[in-house]
Amino acid sequence: MSNKLTSGDKTPRSGQYAIIGPRGGNTGKERTSTKGNTLPPTPKAGQSYRLVDPTKH
Repeated sequence: MSNKLTSGDKTPRSGQYAIIGPRGGNTGKERTSTKGNTLPPTPKAGQSYRLVDPTKH
């Protein structure tokens, strides 16, 4: 899944989401979110999320 998600979007799939910088680089930080919940605010403006490790269940 390469789609960028922003804070406040519904989580499409449970798992670990990497925080991506405004120019597309990885910030080295991740957040866990479960399907259907909203993604939390990013630390800085212009950042987004990308699924990196989906939950296996």
